[in-house]
Amino acid sequence: MWKIILSVGAGGFAGSITRFLVSRYIQQHMMSSFPHGTFWVNITGCFLIGFFFGWFQEKELFSPELRMFLTVGFCGGFTTFSSFALENIGLLRAGETGYFFLYTILSVVTGLLATYAGYIVIKSI
Repeated sequence: MWKIILSVGAGGFAGSITRFLVSRYIQQHMMSSFPHGTFWVNITGCFLIGFFFGWFQEKELFSPELRMFLTVGFCGGFTTFSSFALENIGLLRAGETGYFFLYTILSVVTGLLATYAGYIVIKSI
């Protein structure tokens, strides 16, 4: 179990640093107030977690530690949006269309409301 935990931690460390560097690089080269860096990191993270998931299903060559390093660790550190997208694909694959829509709408709307609530709380202190 410790090998898995350390693999996830190392992957999260690498993913977080990569997110910071990639997002900053992209944003510095775009002449717009649109958050291009975060947007492209999220999209890239979604692609990567789907790629890894598909690769791991096809090939049994990879250790559980490497799988956890790349998916939960690296992609999770790079962007949690990728995990959200993969979970939604799982719901669709399982035929849980209602839960797919519920999870998507609740996550986006509640996430935005919670972010705003946190902002309002700190501004009122």
